[in-house]
Amino acid sequence: MGFIKEQKSAGIRETCRKERDKMSYADNVFINMCKDILENGTSTEGEKVRPHWEDGTPAYTIKKFGVVNRYDLSKEFPILTLRRTALKSATDEILWIWQQKSNNIHDLHSHIWDEWADENGSIGKAYGYQLGVRHQYKEGMMDQVDRVIYDLKNNPFSRRIMTNIYVHQDLHEMNLYPCAYSMTFNVTQKKGEDKLTLNAILNQRSNDVLAANNWNVVQYAVLMHMLAQVCDMQVGEMVHVIADAHIYDRHVPIIKELITREPKEAPKFWLNPDIHDFYRFTRNDVKVEGYEFGPQIENIPIAI
Repeated sequence: MGFIKEQKSAGIRETCRKERDKMSYADNVFINMCKDILENGTSTEGEKVRPHWEDGTPAYTIKKFGVVNRYDLSKEFPILTLRRTALKSATDEILWIWQQKSNNIHDLHSHIWDEWADENGSIGKAYGYQLGVRHQYKEGMMDQVDRVIYDLKNNPFSRRIMTNIYVHQDLHEMNLYPCAYSMTFNVTQKKGEDKLTLNAILNQRSNDVLAANNWNVVQYAVLMHMLAQVCDMQVGEMVHVIADAHIYDRHVPIIKELITREPKEAPKFWLNPDIHDFYRFTRNDVKVEGYEFGPQIENIPIAI
């Protein structure tokens, strides 16, 4: 009888393990990160802080320095199921920055940048503006995006494929300093596979964990899928490095409730296979199939 019970217990454990493996990896990363910040982070309460709430109250945080999260895009698309992340809106913003190279909110289909725009809709010399600045290389004049695509196609094993939009001489003309400011691309050749693998590091100086963490993860995962497709590669790892990962004081109860939810199975990501020119992608060329998620959180307060 003891042997039979042990076999049953082993079977139950294996079933539970398989069920856990089905759960979204991105959710587990998010839950563990939030727990670590809440349990081991430091508070800025009482300190001189720049962000504030709409009512003028200082926006304090619980923060963790040097958070590093890894996502293998070849295994799973890292979109949260604890709550919905708006894939098309996230894609629209990343294309606004990387494809349109725009700094005007009138080119966006959402209102997420309205707080930082002037009367003409400009956010200053920030984000897309910097990616669109052309520089002289020995191969000719190119902006940062075209330089990345050129090198991925012609010099894939270069260790110099990167972008940087934190340009110090222009900071005084930016309505918001870049949060996600640098991408470093690295290409590998996996044994037994013909296609090269595209990997990347996303560097972020500051990250509002509730409002922006998965939003940023999703949009740069989409970007990697797009670049891999147009350069005839497959996607590999995306490493997200955050200098200051923080939870705002008014977000703490929301986060505590959110991370008690049960993660669901990760959906399948689809990218229009007919697009092979980066400048032809639209927000309608992406979708997630079988995307189930928990209740949406309405009216999240945003620190400004």
